[in-house]
Amino acid sequence: MKKDTKDNKDNGNIDELWKAYDLNKTKPIRDKLIIHYSSLVNFIAGRMYTHLVGKVEYDDLVSYGIFGLIDAIDRFDYKKGVKFETYAPLRIRGAIVDSIRKMDWVPKDLRRKSKIVEAAFEALSEKLQREPADEELAAELNLSLAELRALISKTTLVNLVSLDEYSDQSHELNLYSTSETPELSYDKVELANILTNAIDNLKEAERKVITLYYFEELTLREISEVLEVSTSRISQIHSKAMLKLRAKLGQYQHLLDIF
Repeated sequence: MKKDTKDNKDNGNIDELWKAYDLNKTKPIRDKLIIHYSSLVNFIAGRMYTHLVGKVEYDDLVSYGIFGLIDAIDRFDYKKGVKFETYAPLRIRGAIVDSIRKMDWVPKDLRRKSKIVEAAFEALSEKLQREPADEELAAELNLSLAELRALISKTTLVNLVSLDEYSDQSHELNLYSTSETPELSYDKVELANILTNAIDNLKEAERKVITLYYFEELTLREISEVLEVSTSRISQIHSKAMLKLRAKLGQYQHLLDIF
């Protein structure tokens, strides 16, 4: 009961802050909003850091995310009735990704190899009319099985923004929209069906990792504890699953551009 009272008080306080900021966008009020929502930045930075250990410091990710939070606060219109916690994550994540991309620490050769693997996977899938086995994909690329799996694991860094980006693009476009065309509504449903079917067709372990990471919002480390395997193995499973999903979505890129 005391917790409910506290939550109601907190919600009342934040509503008053938004009303005050709408009337007078001063730095002191904005600073209070930043402090209140800083946990959003910490959460998103923490999830992204699991892919970037050894490449960038966690505190740097938080700093990049704060800029996204500030941008979200300045752009947000609380009168529309949308929760800020729903609106802000895309801009926080986008600010972090933009900053990382500017650092350009992913070798160009790795980017090139990642595209080659994706193209080979998609071509083999079409040729065989099924998902190619790792051995078949390795043979197609003239790689050993160990080399292929190591390369797929490394592509996690290349594809930092993946399923999150697809869903967030759709989400932000329609947050403030009170109506949408029948064509847009149809395309959204079609894309959702494609994603659902693609995920359903993954192997059980891949499906679990994708579900736990993107829908249950667990970190890779937390998933490794749930499934009782190493974090590096979870990263490999995640990368392989994303390779399959991108191959499946490739022919529907025009739908992704709409959102």
